Amino acid sequence: MAIRKEKKRIGDILLEEKVISSAQLEEALVKARESRKKLGETVVELGFVTEQDIARALSSQLGFEQVNLATVLIPENILNMVSEQVLRKHVMIPYAIDQGNINMVKVAMADPMDMSAIDDFFIITNHQVTPVVSTTREILLALDRYYGDMETMRAAQEYAREREGIANRQQEADIAQDVTSSPVVQLVNSMVEQAARQRASDIHIEAKEDSVRVRFRIDGSLYEKFTYSIHLLPAIIARLKIVGGMDISEKRKPQDGRFSITVDKIEFDVRVSVLPTVFGEKCVMRLAQKKALTRDKKELGFSKAELADFDDILKNPNGIILVTGPTGSGKSTTLYTALSELNKEDVNIVTVEDPVEANINGINQVQVNVKAELTFANALRSILRQDPDIIMIGEIRDGETAAIAVQASITGHLVVSTLHTNSAAGSINRLVNMGVEGYLLADSLVGVIAQRLVRRLCPHCKRACEAAEFEKSILGVESAANVTIYEPVGCEQCDKTGYTGRIGIYEIMKITPKLKELISKGAGIIELKDAAMSEGMHTLRQSASELVLEGVTSFSELMKTTFEN
Repeated sequence: MAIRKEKKRIGDILLEEKVISSAQLEEALVKARESRKKLGETVVELGFVTEQDIARALSSQLGFEQVNLATVLIPENILNMVSEQVLRKHVMIPYAIDQGNINMVKVAMADPMDMSAIDDFFIITNHQVTPVVSTTREILLALDRYYGDMETMRAAQEYAREREGIANRQQEADIAQDVTSSPVVQLVNSMVEQAARQRASDIHIEAKEDSVRVRFRIDGSLYEKFTYSIHLLPAIIARLKIVGGMDISEKRKPQDGRFSITVDKIEFDVRVSVLPTVFGEKCVMRLAQKKALTRDKKELGFSKAELADFDDILKNPNGIILVTGPTGSGKSTTLYTALSELNKEDVNIVTVEDPVEANINGINQVQVNVKAELTFANALRSILRQDPDIIMIGEIRDGETAAIAVQASITGHLVVSTLHTNSAAGSINRLVNMGVEGYLLADSLVGVIAQRLVRRLCPHCKRACEAAEFEKSILGVESAANVTIYEPVGCEQCDKTGYTGRIGIYEIMKITPKLKELISKGAGIIELKDAAMSEGMHTLRQSASELVLEGVTSFSELMKTTFEN
């Protein structure tokens, strides 16, 4: 058996490492007893520590080695030692033979003092365990990476076996019974859980002629993850319709729904869209962490100058603040961050959204409902009778909504909203084209923020290279200068993509007296942009160029996200 270390309680370890206080420990112990959960889980749930804090404390106090599983390639013979079910039960994964003893296996564990897990591993494999510390999230991600395909394929095969011999069952009741059966539930749950752990924003389930393709959108790019038999499609779609609250019998019309799911103690809001296609229904699920939209403004990626401009715009007591950019450019996150910043006890904030993407305490949020004739314009008219200080409009889509927004801002309200345009200057022309008079717009607009998201280079594998002449000209540096930039490579840490996470680039146009004059005169986009730049505005390309020169992102990302500039 493995050598057993002195048994220490996790609470004492965290206290000795000064990770938590005595008062926090007492509170966590009470909560753990009430919820019948482990103390380690409870202190993380209460927000006193992170999983990394616990791993470091265990490593420091008990002398256990700590491993980053993302950088490890696990051999197949080690993966085959124990079944995935046992590993998930104990939150552990073997990853290497101990060099000092071929009968000992290094096993990454969230709780390296879990003797029942160590005993189970020894009984099944007849190998002794060298416990190594890792976080629960890293272990579950590794289990998904090495066993995820096997798990979903097993569920698919199990469902196919259940269907064998049962031909031509077309009744809706039979299908409904099918899709609540264990294999399909397991298949859909596994798909969503893996997507959440891999930071996917969307899951695409697509019907091809003879197969079903599943792709995840991670950091803005789509990656194929699974392929199933086309016979599985009706059951998967029907299951998603049931959990999303849609009509299971309707297959000819597009449908929308939503549901919530908790993955690794994080609650996700999942919006489901089903669309009929030639080979069957296509489904797209959009995953959003309920707490992820309300961030600290410093996490958005603003430079010091941009952060100062952002704060200045938010100080306006009335007027219109616009956040603009294409779908998936992070507008909602910026908008919610602005609202959280403005959310004070003495302020009445009312929003009208389609849909409400995140619930914020202290803010009155209204969901658009076209069937009940609660459109953006109708809701806005009612909101103005609710004595608001700040109004948030999810999106200005038409002239009627734009006109009411302008009227509200002129009568002493602060209005924040989004618009789908490519640049800050383009937003002004869009509103004029919607029918808003130039002089009213000049009077009401206080700031426009255009934004995009660029992928961050993986810090573990990015490669330095010298910038070419063309790259220097785009980056705005002298051709004689020696400039080092970085390009993506791909490693285990970033799942061979070369990138990990995203950061915002911004173009913040503060509406100065000079710009007000130009707007009221009906100036064009180029004239407005030149004037804003002379007043100190940085373009999206300049913002991206700074990140390229700092080694945060690549030149190819700059070109992709600022092409129209």
